[in-house]
Amino acid sequence: MRAGRSLLLVGLMMAGLAALPSPAVAAPRIHWLCKPGLAHNPCSVGLGTTKFSPRLKKLGVEHVRPARHPEFDCFYVYPTVSDQKTAVANFHVDPELRSIALYQAARYTSECRMFVPVYRQVTLASLLGMASPTAAEREQAYDDVRDAWRTYLRKFNRGRGVVLISHSQGTFVLRRLVGEEIDRKPKVRRRLISAVLLGGNVVVKRGKDVGGDFKHIRACRSTRQVGCVVAFSTFNAPVPEQAVFGRTADPALEVLCTNPAALSGGSAKITPIYPIEPFAPGTTIGGATGGVGQPSPKVRTPWVAFPGSYRAQCSSAGGAHVLEIAGVGGAPELHAVPDAGWGLHLTDANIALGDLVDLVRSQAASWRRQGR
Repeated sequence: MRAGRSLLLVGLMMAGLAALPSPAVAAPRIHWLCKPGLAHNPCSVGLGTTKFSPRLKKLGVEHVRPARHPEFDCFYVYPTVSDQKTAVANFHVDPELRSIALYQAARYTSECRMFVPVYRQVTLASLLGMASPTAAEREQAYDDVRDAWRTYLRKFNRGRGVVLISHSQGTFVLRRLVGEEIDRKPKVRRRLISAVLLGGNVVVKRGKDVGGDFKHIRACRSTRQVGCVVAFSTFNAPVPEQAVFGRTADPALEVLCTNPAALSGGSAKITPIYPIEPFAPGTTIGGATGGVGQPSPKVRTPWVAFPGSYRAQCSSAGGAHVLEIAGVGGAPELHAVPDAGWGLHLTDANIALGDLVDLVRSQAASWRRQGR
């Protein structure tokens, strides 16, 4: 895919989520992909994990289990995955939605109750120029997630701490939701343990940890810090000028990068974790995901982990603020898909998943100690 196409895609993505007046219609019924007690819940899975060295030598099995009595909640908004041929998806729970919930959300159930709304997102057909959503259709993505968030607070939260998690289009939605529904409201802000907003160009004032998207919510710089944001886009090669992620056109702002394995700065080894189940075979994202090159050894457990197989650090080389990773000890090389401008976007949520789960566990403990 050429650079012009890459810029067109992200332009459509951001344009599709621009703030527009909401239509004066009744809010639709909330549709949940994952929720405690929901039948056929793709986030409710076994978490047993086989661990491997960088050269794929088996290290042993970790018997991870979902939390029996989780003390906090997670609210996840998934990225662009819909293979529906319309410009905007409906509420059908298609195979790609079940797969993305497994890949990006299910692992956190070792720590939290998971809530995942189905929303009428801008589809892959729209991003590829095969369909064209109206302004009202574009607004539906935000409306659906906002309505689900308000329903969650009203019916399920009951004063519990909550971690927000998102990727790509989901992050563009949550950037707005956090700004409008959390950052401005101290009572709601006190419930925020952290926001893990990946692959979506969260911006702050240049040289600062706040400003830009949020006035009060700062970047996470310590595992004891709460009410903060973790954000990054992953690259393993120099970031092209036409890169989709890591750059902003506003000279007063910069894209936020926080290394989940070294929040205070510097380099650290990270732990990729992946489910062994193939991603929605026959779908567009399923085919693209297979091109990244993450290892998939044959094991009996539903998950595989590669502790210390890559090293990560935030980089501002060339003016792009990204999480730069490099293989350690012969770890498999990962590939940019669909092109260098996207970097390792398709593995943002999994490349340091072990570190992210550990981080939200620590932050939740700090949130409880602080008596929020």
